[in-house]
Amino acid sequence: MEASKVQKDEGGGEALSRTILKTPSSFRTPSPIPSCSKMAEGNGELLDDINQKADDRGDGERTEDYPKLLEYGLDKKVAGKLDEIYKTGKLAHAELDERALDALKEFPVDGALNVLGQFLESNLEHVSNKSAYLCGVMKTYRQKSRASQQGVAAPATVKGPDEDKIKKILERTGYTLDVTTGQRKYGGPPPHWEGNVPGNGCEVFCGKIPKDMYEDELIPLFENCGIIWDLRLMMDPMTGTNRGYAFVTFTNREAAVNAVRQLNDFEIRTGKKIGVTISFNNHRLFVGNIPKNRDRDELIEEFSKHAPGLYEVIIYSSPDDKKKNRGFCFLEYESHKAASLAKRRLGTGRIKVWGCDIIVDWADPQEEPDEQTMSKVKVLYVRNLTQDVSEDKLKEQFEQYGKVERVKKIKDYAFIHFEDRDSAVEAMRGLNGKEIGASNIEVSLAKPPSDKKKKEEILRARERRMMQMMQARPGIVGNLSPTHPSIMSLTPMRPGARMPLRTPIPREYVVGKRKFDGGHQNPADVKRRYPSGLIGNGGSWGSLPLPQQPLGTNGEQWYMDTFSAWS
Repeated sequence: MEASKVQKDEGGGEALSRTILKTPSSFRTPSPIPSCSKMAEGNGELLDDINQKADDRGDGERTEDYPKLLEYGLDKKVAGKLDEIYKTGKLAHAELDERALDALKEFPVDGALNVLGQFLESNLEHVSNKSAYLCGVMKTYRQKSRASQQGVAAPATVKGPDEDKIKKILERTGYTLDVTTGQRKYGGPPPHWEGNVPGNGCEVFCGKIPKDMYEDELIPLFENCGIIWDLRLMMDPMTGTNRGYAFVTFTNREAAVNAVRQLNDFEIRTGKKIGVTISFNNHRLFVGNIPKNRDRDELIEEFSKHAPGLYEVIIYSSPDDKKKNRGFCFLEYESHKAASLAKRRLGTGRIKVWGCDIIVDWADPQEEPDEQTMSKVKVLYVRNLTQDVSEDKLKEQFEQYGKVERVKKIKDYAFIHFEDRDSAVEAMRGLNGKEIGASNIEVSLAKPPSDKKKKEEILRARERRMMQMMQARPGIVGNLSPTHPSIMSLTPMRPGARMPLRTPIPREYVVGKRKFDGGHQNPADVKRRYPSGLIGNGGSWGSLPLPQQPLGTNGEQWYMDTFSAWS
């Protein structure tokens, strides 16, 4: 009777164990029971059957996708948990791509179960790419695990956005909301939009946002300034709060300018002011310390190996030696995302270009003046000048078209100031592309000086980046042009006794910022101010404009053609 009970309860792990213990030794079946190791290896069916029935118990029937998960190589527990999520309707098997399944397969079983539990508890109402979202949850889980191992306390759970308010906004506007672990994107494009995609100057950067603020409070604020194309609130997956900044794109530049006027330094909460400024998507990288004997095609071929999306390389040759570049170039990518990826890869220090250690940085953005401002310009920017072309010779050539007030030549470019605009426009049309000296010159309207405060902020940001690169990668010997900050040409300190400290120089003798000579600095004796110790005498920024902008793709001839020079 006891033996028959064993047969009846076979497959129920606990019942089988109890029956065997109660059965006297004289009644036990002499046939051997499969070893645990063999059962674990799949050679015995008994343990597999037990585990399968234990998995099935209380879970109901599996979906038809469960065998697919097992076939893909997922652990049974992970496949079972994922199948539970399938049955809730929050996720379908077709919504998971290979990247997510591969990541789950490589995850430790306990970690994968925790990740799937977090995913199940997440609000997926506005998540369009659930596979990418699951990958983001896994990435965050890894980061938190590493932080925990290092003794860093896990951040406290924060309250999320007011879903009722967000739902009302979406119903009112007809916009969509797409949520990932890294950002919350509202709109893009607006409903029933038939116009063009907004260009540069239509996006604003909003900083100093309280970390517990979401789009339900930001949207009503910005939609008062114009029609929103999209609003992207950057999120920190580690804490669940925002990162303190967002990008808002409007359908036109006027709305963006209006947002800066109305909302910069706006007190969004008591004692909390936000900062709003025009933002530009940067697609260009500056690369320094490249061999001077390489041409454009060779550079395209070389840099295309390291990151996708490169479609243009811009180099400048010396007017006196057309066969050589100036030791730097600009890489133009299809998108900011592609440029950002290239910057990360090229800036590691592990990649050398023809044996040279390269320096990679963002090309400085240059705010384009509006048409109304440019319509008043009567100064011409002339580039590609050889050394034999003097200011007197330039004045003689350009005065054929009208009275020239002054000429300022700086290295291989110059500014020609006319008394009236019509003469300047006529001279530009007449002399652009003409041969003066040993080369054909390029003539365009010079751009008025940009905001002084913004320019100083750009300089300070660049100086900080250069300092970081110098500290991270000392001893680089380079090929940069004198018109670029020559951080490559720093001479290493010789070993020996330390030099005595010098007596501080009285303030009245310190060279700082001076007024322009009619809108220009004297390149021989005035230099821009920079933090002391950043760059030595042999590698100063110099007094010349930095060639941090290439030829544009919108018809502009030169980006650094502001006729006030650098301050």
